[in-house]
Amino acid sequence: MSMEQSQFLEILDRDEAERRFHAALDLVPLAAETVPLDEALGRTLAESTTAPADVPGFTRSNVDGFAVRAADTFGCGEETPQTLRLNDEILDPGTAPTRTVTAGTATCIATGGVLPRGADAVIMVEHTVPAGEGAIEIRRALAPGAHLSHAGSDIARGETVLRRGTLLTSRETGVLAALGRDQVQVVRQPLVAILSTGNEVVPPGQPLALGQVYDANSTVLAGAVRELGCLPRFMGIIPDDEPQLEAALARGLREADVVLLSGGTSKGGGDLNAHVVARLTHPGILVHGVALKPGKPICLAVHGRKPVVILPGFPTSMVFTFHEFVAPVLRAMAGQPPLRRRQVRAILPQRFNSEIGRTEYTLVSLVQPMPAAVDPGKKPVTDAPPIAVPLGKGSGSVTAFGSADGFLTIPRQDEYLPAGEPVQITLLGRDLQPADLLLQGSHCLGLDPVLDDVRRRGFTARALSVGSSAGLAAVLAGHADLAGIHIYDTASNSYNRQCLPQGITLLPGYGRLQGIVFRRGDPRFAGTVAREMMARMLEAAMADPDDAPVMIHRNRGSGTRILLDELLGETRPPGFSVEARSHHGVAAAVAQGRADWGVAIAPVASLHGLGFLPLKEERLDFAVDPERLRRPAVAAFAEALADPAVRARLREAGFTA
Repeated sequence: MSMEQSQFLEILDRDEAERRFHAALDLVPLAAETVPLDEALGRTLAESTTAPADVPGFTRSNVDGFAVRAADTFGCGEETPQTLRLNDEILDPGTAPTRTVTAGTATCIATGGVLPRGADAVIMVEHTVPAGEGAIEIRRALAPGAHLSHAGSDIARGETVLRRGTLLTSRETGVLAALGRDQVQVVRQPLVAILSTGNEVVPPGQPLALGQVYDANSTVLAGAVRELGCLPRFMGIIPDDEPQLEAALARGLREADVVLLSGGTSKGGGDLNAHVVARLTHPGILVHGVALKPGKPICLAVHGRKPVVILPGFPTSMVFTFHEFVAPVLRAMAGQPPLRRRQVRAILPQRFNSEIGRTEYTLVSLVQPMPAAVDPGKKPVTDAPPIAVPLGKGSGSVTAFGSADGFLTIPRQDEYLPAGEPVQITLLGRDLQPADLLLQGSHCLGLDPVLDDVRRRGFTARALSVGSSAGLAAVLAGHADLAGIHIYDTASNSYNRQCLPQGITLLPGYGRLQGIVFRRGDPRFAGTVAREMMARMLEAAMADPDDAPVMIHRNRGSGTRILLDELLGETRPPGFSVEARSHHGVAAAVAQGRADWGVAIAPVASLHGLGFLPLKEERLDFAVDPERLRRPAVAAFAEALADPAVRARLREAGFTA
C-alpha cells in the first residue's frame, strides 16, 4: 500500500460547506404513499387532515343517570328534593332519543347515551332516589351542561386535526381512528444505504484479531437513520478492494435515496472510499474537508441529486458530522421540519482550550452545583445554572455519546474559554420539546392557514380556544404569546382596539362574517334578513317562550357572546342558558336539532350545511405584548399572517383578508 499522503486542498467553513451541499439537492419531501393505519406509526403525515364529522358526533352523557332540564333542579337538596316524572324510554349507548324532555320530566340515560331534545344536563343516578312508579326524586341542583360532552367538543367538523409534517405516534393514530380513517397518506420513507469499509472491520459476534475492530458504526448509523423516520439498508462490510467497493456504491445508488460510507475519507493513499467517490459526477464531490473538530475529513458528494456522504471513521466524529450534515437532509426528505435543539445555560468549571481556526464541539455532562454557603437568614439560591463538565474522551470514543447530556460549541475564532464562563449547552434531545408558540383566544378556522405557514417556517404552535376575553387576559399575564380576539365596543362601533390594556398591541388579522345559523328548510327563517329575524324571534320569545325557536348561546367572555347579548337586551329566549364554546358547537347544536338557531361565522355554517343570515362583519386581530415580537416563533407568526399566499388561502376559506 502506498504511503503517499495528499493534503486537503480546500478546508471550508461549516456554513459554506452546508450551503454547497444543499444547493445541489432537492430538499423536499419524497412522494406520498398510502398505508393502512396500523402501519402508520412513526411515519410522517403527507397532508393535513381535517375532521369529516364532529367528535363526538352528538351531545352525550358522561355518567349514568337521568337527562333533565337544569331549571327543574334549582333549589334541590337532601332536605328539599324535587320529584320528576320519567319518560318511557331508556337511552343506552347507540339508542336514538324519541321523547322530548319537558318541564317536570326526566329520561333515563346511560354513560355515552345521546342527550334528548329539551334536556340540558344529566343528574347522576346516585343523586336520585325512586319515587314510586315512573318517578324519581332529585336531591342535588345542577347547572346547565352538567355531566355532558357536547357535539364537536373534542374535534369539530372541518377542523384541521393533524398538520402535514406531523410525526405519527400512538396519539395521532388514535385520533385518525376516531375520525374513521383506516388508511393515511404518509411521506415515503427515505431509504439509506450504509456501507462499512475496511479490512480491519469485523461483524459483532465474531472473534477479533489484533488490529481489528467491531463494526459499531453501521449500527449507530442505522439507529440514527431509524430515529429520523427513515429506513436503513446495510450493504455489508466491504474490504479494501476497489472493484468490490465500486460495485457496492453502484448498488447503493441504484436502490437507495442516500448513500453513507464511514471511514476512508482522509487523504491517505489507502483510503479507497474517497478515491472511489471522487469518480462520481453530476456534480460529484462538493466538499472534502470542513473546519470542524471533530469531523474535519468529512466528504460531501452528490450524484444525480442523490447525497453520497463519507463520514469520518471515529465514532464521535461520525455522529457529530451525521447530525450536522446528513440529518437535516434526511428530515427534509422525510417531510419533517428543521430540528430546533434545546439549549440550557451552564458554567464551565475550568479553562477549556480550543484549536483556533476550527469550530469545535465537545461533549459535556451536566452536573447540578452543590448549594453554596449562605449567610444566616438568607435563602439559598436554588436556580443556579448547572456545571458543564467536558468528557474529553476524544473522537474515537464509542461511549462518549452514551454518557453525555449535551455538547458545547466553541467558535473557530476562540482559542480558549476561561473557567467560570457562562456557556450554552445544546442538549442531545432527551427531553420533549414544548411548542414554540402558544396562542389563546377565540376559536377560528382562519388560524389553520396561518399556523400551517408557521410550521413551514420551522416552528410548532399550540392554539387553545378560551374566548377573546380570556385570551387577552392570558397575554396580559404573560401566559400566552398571542390572543385571537374579536371584542366589539358599542361606544365606538369598532372591534378590539378600544379594549386593549396598556402595553398590549395588535397584529392586524382578518375579517369574518357573523350571522344567524339555522337548518335549511326551516320555514321560520325563510324570506328575511338577520335583524328582522332577530326581532321576530325576540317577539316570539316574549309572547310564548314554549313555542319560540330555541337558541344556542356562546360562552361568557367570547366576542360572539358580547355581540349577541347586546342584540338580545333583556330578553331571554329559550336556550339562553345553554352555551357552546365555539362556532362549531353552535352549528352542531342547530344541525342536530337540539337548538333552532344561534350565531356563528359563515365558513362554519357552510361546513355544517346550515342556512346563514349575515349579521355583522367583525375583525379577528391578535393581541401581543410588543416584547414578545422579538421571539422568533412570534415573529414567524407575524410574517405568516402578512404572507400574500396565506392571505389568499384565507380569502378562499371565506374570510376577508
